[in-house]
Amino acid sequence: MKRSAWRYLWSAHDIRRKLLISLLILAIYRLVAHVPVPGANPDSIKALIGSGGAAGTLIGILDMLSGGTVSQFSVMAMGVYPYITAQIIIQLLVPIIPSWQKRMEEDPREGRKWMEKWTYYLAVPMAALQAVGQINIFNSFASQANLPPIISNFGISNFVPSFTIVASMTAGTMFGIWLGELISEYGMRNQGLSLIIFAGIVARIPTTIRQIYADEANRWFGLAFMLIFTTLVVFAIVVVQQGRRNIPVMYPGRRVGARMSMPVRGSLPLMVNMAGMIPIIFAQSILTFPSIIASFFTSVSNQGLANFAIKMQELFGGTGNFYWVMYFLSVVLFTFFYTDVLFAQQNYGENLKKVGAQIPGVARGAPTQRYLTRVLRRITFPGAFFLGLVAILPWLIGLIIPFGQSTGLMLVNSSGLLIVVGVVRDMFFNIDAELKMHGYDDTLLVR
Repeated sequence: MKRSAWRYLWSAHDIRRKLLISLLILAIYRLVAHVPVPGANPDSIKALIGSGGAAGTLIGILDMLSGGTVSQFSVMAMGVYPYITAQIIIQLLVPIIPSWQKRMEEDPREGRKWMEKWTYYLAVPMAALQAVGQINIFNSFASQANLPPIISNFGISNFVPSFTIVASMTAGTMFGIWLGELISEYGMRNQGLSLIIFAGIVARIPTTIRQIYADEANRWFGLAFMLIFTTLVVFAIVVVQQGRRNIPVMYPGRRVGARMSMPVRGSLPLMVNMAGMIPIIFAQSILTFPSIIASFFTSVSNQGLANFAIKMQELFGGTGNFYWVMYFLSVVLFTFFYTDVLFAQQNYGENLKKVGAQIPGVARGAPTQRYLTRVLRRITFPGAFFLGLVAILPWLIGLIIPFGQSTGLMLVNSSGLLIVVGVVRDMFFNIDAELKMHGYDDTLLVR
C-alpha cells in the first residue's frame, strides 16, 4: 500500500523544508504588514471605507488586494504591485524598442536577467510615485468627508517628514518584493510574489466573513450567498484557466543508426487565458493613475482647476456606471494586448522551424506564427470577456444585492478569487512536479 500524497509530502525532507521556509517568510510578511506608517491616522481610513461612495469603493478595492494593510495604512500598504506594474511596462516596451528586442533574441537567458534588473530599478520610482499619490488621494477624500487627514502636514513645505513617510512606504514595498524573491529561491520555486499577493488576499477573508456575520438583517443570507457564489466562481475560473486549444504539430523523425523513424505527431496547447490575472491588475493601475494625478491639484488656488480635479477623482475612484464600463473595456483590451505581446516574445514560429516541426498545411516560420496568432486571438475572446466580467462582478451583483458591496463580499469572490485560484493551481502543479522528482508517481490516489 502506498502512503498518501500528503504524508509523503511531509516525509520528503527537501519538499518539507521548502514548504516550511515559504510559510516562515509569509509569516514575516504578515507581521511586517502591521507596522504602521509614521504619523498615519488609520481611524480616518476606516471611516472613509465605511462611508461608501467613491472613496469607500476605491479604498476597499486597494485594501482587499493588499490584505487589509491599506485600512491600517502600514508600510506594506502598496503591496508588491509597483513591481508588477514595472514588470508589465518593461515587457510591453521590449517589442517596441529594437535594441531591447535584439538583446532578448540574441541571448534569452541574459535578456531575462537584464529585464529583472531594470524591473527592480523601475519599481523604486513607481513605488514612490504611488505612495505620494495614495497619500494625496486619501487626504483629499478625508477633506471632502470632513475627516482628519490620513497624514497631517504632507507636502513640499514639510519635506523631511514627508520624505520619511514616502521612503518608509517604498522600503516596505521593496522589502515585500525581497521576501517574495526569497520564497522563489529557497521555498516554492517561481511563486514568491504570487504567494505574497495570495497571503494578503486570504488574510482579508476572515474580516469579510466577520463583517457579513455582524449584519444581523442579512447574516445567514449573506453567508449562504457567499458560499454558493464562491463555489460557482471558482468552478468558472478553473474551467477557463484549464481551457486549451491543441494545435496539431508534426515533429520530424530521428535517425537511429541506418534507419529513420517515422515523424511524431504532437500538439501545441494554446491557453484560453494566457494573460492570467495581469490585465485586471494593470487595468486597475491605469484607471487609478488619473486619480493620482488629480490629487496634486485638488488644493490649488484656482477653484475651477480644483473642482475639475475633484471630479476626476470621483470619476476614476470606483463609483458610477461609467467607471465600471471603462473597467470592463480596459480589462478586455489589456487581455488582448498583453496576450499578443507575450505570445510574440515566445516566437513559436521560429522555434518550431528550428527543430524541424511543422503544423500540417501551414508553411514554417513567419506563416506559422501568423496562423498561431490568429487562432490565439479567436480563443482569447472568451477569456478576455470572462476576465472583464470577473472584474465588474462586484458592481453587477451589487445592483441586485446592495449589502454585497458594502461588506466587500463581491470583491473577494471575483478578482480576489481569480488570483487565489490561479496561485493555488500553480502551487498544486509545482508540488506535484516536486513529488514526481522524488519518485512519487501517484499524488491523487491512495491504493
